[in-house]
Amino acid sequence: MTSAQTEKASSRLRRAGRARAASTARRAAAYTVLGLLCFLCLFFFYILLINATRTHFEIQRGFSLLPGRSLLTNLKSVLANANIPVLSGIRNSLLVSALSALLSVYFSALTAYGIHAYDFKFKKLAFTFILLIMMMPTQVSALGFVRLITKIGMADTLAPLFLPSIAAPVVFYFMLQYMEGNLPMEIVEAARIDGSGEFSTFNRIVLPILKPALAVQAIFTFVNTWNNYFTPALVLSSSGKKTLPILIAQLRSADFLKFDMGQVYMMVAIAILPVIAVYLCLSKFIVRGVALGGVKG
Repeated sequence: MTSAQTEKASSRLRRAGRARAASTARRAAAYTVLGLLCFLCLFFFYILLINATRTHFEIQRGFSLLPGRSLLTNLKSVLANANIPVLSGIRNSLLVSALSALLSVYFSALTAYGIHAYDFKFKKLAFTFILLIMMMPTQVSALGFVRLITKIGMADTLAPLFLPSIAAPVVFYFMLQYMEGNLPMEIVEAARIDGSGEFSTFNRIVLPILKPALAVQAIFTFVNTWNNYFTPALVLSSSGKKTLPILIAQLRSADFLKFDMGQVYMMVAIAILPVIAVYLCLSKFIVRGVALGGVKG
């Protein structure tokens, strides 16, 4: 090997070494940033759980990394509060959130399947109309929504909180994007040739293929409905029908003599447990569903 070839080989090795060093530095920086973000996210949950075990006066004294001894006391105080029916609030929130998630993902998938699998007149117009509705904020239609449910006798009931989730434009759009990349129409056509009905094909063949997307949107819908305060506050007035966000707001708005931060933190801790449970049950579908359901370039 000549000196020139040796020099070129050494230069390539140096460049490769610098590239590896730069790649290692970038990965280290990315892991550092992700670790910091993960710490910040989990740190506030940790503080929430710690404060749920402390008394009101201990919380007022300042920050603590160690748990207190008032976990059961705070829990008993919250459950014994006659003005804050926690158990009925949990039941109402679970009912509304679960039904909203189920209705939203099923009917949105059904609508997306109709747009994706069939060619009909005004198909593009229907798709555009749904997208226009997706851009409309909930607050814009709130007054008309309240007047409507009042006229038809559904005020102060739980039904108006989950029935509108049948029409969920955002979920529809996600499902449609997922179908365009992951639903082969050959399977649907083969089912039709074998004599399968349209609803039977959708329920027995299409839905299992959409399982990752269904799980992702079910999580998002459940969490959004569980944390929703605006709509239930407009619709509900009876104490036994109120959801957890309304009860937490009532507990925080108590007068100064009855205000107890320990109970507030305990209520918030109780409120996030079902969300965490749902996430743990469906989390394995999140990454796969979001990746496959993303907009294709």
